[in-house]
Amino acid sequence: MPYTQRTRDTTGIDDVRIRAVRPLITPALLEERLPAPPATLALVERSRAEISSVLHGRDDRLLMVVGPCSIHDHDQAMEYARLLKTHADALRDDLLLIMRVYFEKPRTTVGWKGYINDPHLDGSFAINEGLEMARQLLLDIVGLGLPVGTEFLDLLSPQFISDLISWGAIGARTTESQSHRQLASGLSCPVGFKNGTDGGIQVATDAIQAAQAAHAFMGMTKMGQAAIFETRGNSDCHAILRGGRRPNYSHADIEAACALLESAGLRAQVMVDVSHANSSKQHQRQIAVATDVAEQIAAGDRRIIGLMVESHLQEGRQDIAPGVTLQRGVSVTDACISMAQTVPVLEALAQAVQQRRQRRKG
Repeated sequence: MPYTQRTRDTTGIDDVRIRAVRPLITPALLEERLPAPPATLALVERSRAEISSVLHGRDDRLLMVVGPCSIHDHDQAMEYARLLKTHADALRDDLLLIMRVYFEKPRTTVGWKGYINDPHLDGSFAINEGLEMARQLLLDIVGLGLPVGTEFLDLLSPQFISDLISWGAIGARTTESQSHRQLASGLSCPVGFKNGTDGGIQVATDAIQAAQAAHAFMGMTKMGQAAIFETRGNSDCHAILRGGRRPNYSHADIEAACALLESAGLRAQVMVDVSHANSSKQHQRQIAVATDVAEQIAAGDRRIIGLMVESHLQEGRQDIAPGVTLQRGVSVTDACISMAQTVPVLEALAQAVQQRRQRRKG
């Protein structure tokens, strides 16, 4: 067959909506450029084991995932991390503190997608730089002795940073995604699945069951090679209550969620996200929600294994706008409470854990 007959012009049907294709650094190259020191790897391994012990009832501390809604500045994140480390050390007997370090933001429609996707906040989408900046920040925070947690949104980005992550989350919009459940089944860290955006717990229950199972799926290796991954399953998964059409942190809500989990053969335990729909997206209400949950813990409820709090250096939020200088320490996504407001919340929860412990001894 003549060559001209074997060659087909597919420009009219293939990649017609792709504006550009740019090279992506491989995870292996990034790890070679920014390797994790032995002390960092040891802390990640130790903190993952501690989180697992909380999930399996061997440790009665409360798992606290605390930090900015999203990261947008290295220096501000480090300032926050240093402050949080001080309180993590002071409260370590009662709280296992993990800094929330979120680099990817799911959007309802459009908007800034996070530090990895657009690290300069200007629509330049310098993703290679974003990956390097994200990994460097994780190295710096963990280097302080503070474990980190993040949301896994993109299916490729974990290969670049997951060796530094102690705890991961799958968000409300992706808990029902088969691809994210498969991803969680192969992740080396504990993973929390949020309930659906409507507040339904069934999707989180299904996700935990799916993530505990073995899977085979296509992905990218650290060398940048397409491959088939076969996983063993992840036994360190749990549900996160974040509200839906209404809040779901009350005793009755936790009772119902745990009953559903138990009926599915899963551990009857939940983490409560005091932000999002549980605070009706009013950042200061996080304090009231945390107070309510603390009272349940103090009353002896051991099914509450942790809380999530959105907290930054300063309270509130701000928009990213061309030519407008951003306020230091203020979130550019969801509104957060300040560090000054966060400390009393942490102290109250630590006290609640002590009271729960005393009840158990009594």
